[in-house]
Amino acid sequence: MIRNREIQLLLMVMCSVSIIAIIIAAILSPIFAWLMFIVSIILIGCCFVFTWWRYRELATLSGYLRQISSGDYTLDVRDNREGELSILKDNIYKMTRKLSEQSAVLQQEKLQLTNAISDISHQLKTPLTSMTVMTDLISDVNLPEERRIEFTRNIEVQLERIEWLVSSLLKLSKIDAGTVIFKKNEVIVDELIRHALQPVLITMEIKEQTVSIEGNERVSFYGDFNWTAEALINILKNCVEHTMEGGKIEISFSENVLFTEITISDNGKGISKEDLPYIFKRFYRGKNANDDSVGIGLAMAQSIVTSQNGTIEVESGEEQGTQFRLKFYKSIHG
Repeated sequence: MIRNREIQLLLMVMCSVSIIAIIIAAILSPIFAWLMFIVSIILIGCCFVFTWWRYRELATLSGYLRQISSGDYTLDVRDNREGELSILKDNIYKMTRKLSEQSAVLQQEKLQLTNAISDISHQLKTPLTSMTVMTDLISDVNLPEERRIEFTRNIEVQLERIEWLVSSLLKLSKIDAGTVIFKKNEVIVDELIRHALQPVLITMEIKEQTVSIEGNERVSFYGDFNWTAEALINILKNCVEHTMEGGKIEISFSENVLFTEITISDNGKGISKEDLPYIFKRFYRGKNANDDSVGIGLAMAQSIVTSQNGTIEVESGEEQGTQFRLKFYKSIHG
């Protein structure tokens, strides 16, 4: 500590002041000189001890910071006292807790990324393996023409599946990264629903399913028409997929001073109580899911809706059908 330039300067100043004080006291009286000498020694000693204690505390904090930099966030240096050092300790502790929370979040995101990559690899592996096998079969010159057409069509289906998966993942990643700018235009709900129904009408016709739409054609909310349609399409696909032939899908919508609500119901096989809490989790496939299901459509729907100041609620039970309720809360628009 003595080698510290600040300490050397402090001792030099204090000694100089003490010598001057002793000389002045000696002029007045030898007794005052001795008294001043003793007092100076005591003051210099007290200052030295106090400075040594502060440097020891700072050294402790430096060691604490080194431990933090190495990833140890378990230490607690708070002493619940008054003073600058105590304030510094408290701020360091707060910073440590914040770093600990951020580290936990990063670890969780790293785990989620690892799981997502694993899920994506699994989803791509199946169609790629299927296409590889069918490509080898097509190359056989003795393969009948009808089989060649069948395999070619199957390859096209698998390619469409891969294209949809990659496109959906790109959209989700953009939403997660906050790079999607959702428009704030007036969306007429009746037009939105009829637009979202178009991609599933053929499947519904094949399965002889019916759909009913009920609501005032003036009901609206402020949001992004195309992205919201994307969310509704994924929900409708889920309803069509899990509703038997001849089933029914009901859509209703309304609004009040707080929110605009869209309700989509089906009379299908429903969602089990065990699966219900996880249906919006990416790549989650419930026990009633089809073999071709990826488990990403509902996750995307939730991300789109929540990004537009909305919520999705679901009510269901096995053999009781499923009901999705979307609420878009109103806000002030200039």
